[in-house]
Amino acid sequence: MKKYIGLSIIALSMGLTSCNDWLDKLPDNRMELQTVDDVKGLLVSAYPDRHPAYLLEMYSDNTDECIGPDWSEADRFQRQAYHWEDITETGDDESPQMLWNSHYRAIASANAAIDFIEASGDQAKFSEQLGEALMCRAYAMFQLSTIFCNAYNPATAAQEKGLPYPTHPETVVGQVYERGTLEDLYSQIDEDIQKALPLLGSSYDKPKFHFTPDAGNAFAARFYLYKGDFDKAIQYASKALGATPAAKARDWDYYASLNANRQVRPEAYVNANEKTNMFLQTVYSEWGAVIYGGYQYGDQYAHSYRISYDEDICSIGPWGQASDRTLFKNSVWYNPVCADLFHGKIPYEFEYTDLQAGIGYAHSEFSVFNIETLLLERAEAYALSGELQLAVNDYNTLLSVYMRSPKKYTLTQLVTFYKNLAYYQPKEPTVKKRFEAPVYQIDEDGSDQESLLQAIIHMRRIMTVHEGFRMQDVKRYGIVIYRRQTDSDNVITGVTDTMTAKDPRRAIQLPQDVITAGLEGNDRVTVADKGEERFSDASYFFE
Repeated sequence: MKKYIGLSIIALSMGLTSCNDWLDKLPDNRMELQTVDDVKGLLVSAYPDRHPAYLLEMYSDNTDECIGPDWSEADRFQRQAYHWEDITETGDDESPQMLWNSHYRAIASANAAIDFIEASGDQAKFSEQLGEALMCRAYAMFQLSTIFCNAYNPATAAQEKGLPYPTHPETVVGQVYERGTLEDLYSQIDEDIQKALPLLGSSYDKPKFHFTPDAGNAFAARFYLYKGDFDKAIQYASKALGATPAAKARDWDYYASLNANRQVRPEAYVNANEKTNMFLQTVYSEWGAVIYGGYQYGDQYAHSYRISYDEDICSIGPWGQASDRTLFKNSVWYNPVCADLFHGKIPYEFEYTDLQAGIGYAHSEFSVFNIETLLLERAEAYALSGELQLAVNDYNTLLSVYMRSPKKYTLTQLVTFYKNLAYYQPKEPTVKKRFEAPVYQIDEDGSDQESLLQAIIHMRRIMTVHEGFRMQDVKRYGIVIYRRQTDSDNVITGVTDTMTAKDPRRAIQLPQDVITAGLEGNDRVTVADKGEERFSDASYFFE
């Protein structure tokens, strides 16, 4: 792997301060650390202030291109993300450049805290802060891996590109880093998680914004699921879920009763008093404005009516057609202006820095770890490890709180429903997409295991729409994505591109500044070189 010099220059020069400012201030800030409260204050900045949901939702199959006279793109960043281009925009809150900067800034703060604690001579005094710092570093690196790397496959991880994993603060210009392999990256995340978990505590004024034991266990469960260590994924998920996870699940009846405007339900979704929310992340983001099409902002690339009814939040399932409002408590909102359907969960807040000029910063908040998502992650781990009935139990637990008239499904009922569905085609969409190149060992198509995994992944697509998780399932299961165009009558009028299971664009390209500085970028193949493979089926092009 190639090396490059000066990670902080690349990661921080495009941030809120200049590189020189950062290098001037950081050593002095570390010298001022003395007390537990000092370290706690520093660790507030060890959480990234950006989240990849907007970028990953545009990239995934949760988005269609809506062609009509009233629909337009938000900006070049949105267009480039939807079309899987190497993104040149740097100023957008969710651009690869800003995501890179934000996460490496968080890591720099975590490293400053770790270095101080390890040099303090009294690690017992700072044990909880050490655990938080280690977990923050692991989390930031994991998030970066879900953006800029391929899915972890034990058979190929030693040959896949990883990312630089700094473990000490940078104090001089010229420090050399290696990108390393994906196996290296996951091993370092694993090491940090294992060191951090026994140290985590809950002595926070606002614990839902920190890595408490529950949040740490939930993160560990997701990491080990993605790594393919299903026993550990189940172990840590079970610790966070407890014996009665339904009792800690979201109060969907209350949520559904709220006014269906653009902010009341989203703000309730990320309320820190909701027992289900184990870890909340507040970030700079315009994603809330883009989702809620009433703003008519960025509605050319949208979670379309066709995706909603054919594939996720209003789609058919063992329960019937989910567009029947008597089935789920999800309170899907339909805006006929842009033919977009969405789940009210991503708030949009604006911080005015100059009220008269109308300028400032857009903010949002994400429920990064919650009971519902964790139930599905444990169900998936059970299914992948062959414990199919335990997976069904978790699936039914989720439905017990999410459906208006809950029904328990047997393994046979779920397998029969999904086995008998046709696989998705862009002109004939269904909720069942073929696992073309999964990173896990899965039984053959139509088997009990494969059919149950289809049920779990379908339900996760419904539950986590807008949150960026779908792209991880696409990568981990090798699901093909088709870029479709729909018109104002919700008719699919064409398919403009295809992302196959082995398409190198699945790993989003590193920021151009980083590549220019010498770090090896992700592989790319031109349309001309791969045109026949990507567009081999002429039937996808139709009028």
